[in-house]
Amino acid sequence: MRHPLSHFGFILALSLFSLSALPAHAQALSLDELVAKNVAARGGAAALEAMKTLKLSGKLLVNQGQFELAFVQAFKRPYKARFEASLQGLTQVQAYDGADAWQINPFGGRKDPERMSADDAKGLAESAYEFDGALVDWKAKGTKLDYLGTEDVDGTNAHKIKLTRNNGDVEYIFLDPEYFLEIRSLSQRVEHGVQQSIETDYGDYEKVNGVLIPFALEFGKKGSSDRQKIVVSKAEINLAMEDATFAFPVIKPSK
Repeated sequence: MRHPLSHFGFILALSLFSLSALPAHAQALSLDELVAKNVAARGGAAALEAMKTLKLSGKLLVNQGQFELAFVQAFKRPYKARFEASLQGLTQVQAYDGADAWQINPFGGRKDPERMSADDAKGLAESAYEFDGALVDWKAKGTKLDYLGTEDVDGTNAHKIKLTRNNGDVEYIFLDPEYFLEIRSLSQRVEHGVQQSIETDYGDYEKVNGVLIPFALEFGKKGSSDRQKIVVSKAEINLAMEDATFAFPVIKPSK
């Protein structure tokens, strides 16, 4: 059985509440119009581009809320991400410096930093490349989008967009028909030869420095009742962050 802290390289995306049915005029929107409305809803291209760093702090609930961990997630352009989860004096770290990923996993009995395999680092790298939103500058990110019409998401007739990354992994993004914010995503990627399908529900968007940030996140394998939750208590934009925060630690030789 994989440890409950094994899926922490995830792109940050979040949801609102249940909203009204799809207005008739929205059905005629093109893919470009949907993306433009999503970017505008998040705060606009200028505000998103001005976000050079993002730090999120809060709590992580695992094993159906049996364990509550303090968490911190930090992002910095270009393409850097770091995640920390702490419990009872132990802190798990996963980080990506734009090229390589590494981790410290004391919950798995490993207290020294170690490199992560390309498969294990996929989600973490995606979060670094897409922390401002998977649909933002999607062409520049080398992804392909397809609009698949609408689909019911817990009573909301949401717009469904298929995102295909240049490595072949696929993510389905569901946008609320009224506010055009992400309410669900379904990420499908191959890890160690096995396809993983992770479903994420987003909620409680709050505006920080002109950018809407989701403050609630619930995720788990599609069809599973074992869901993990993140509750953000604080979001900070454009804090100073050193590149060394994301780089593999320099291990000093013992004397």
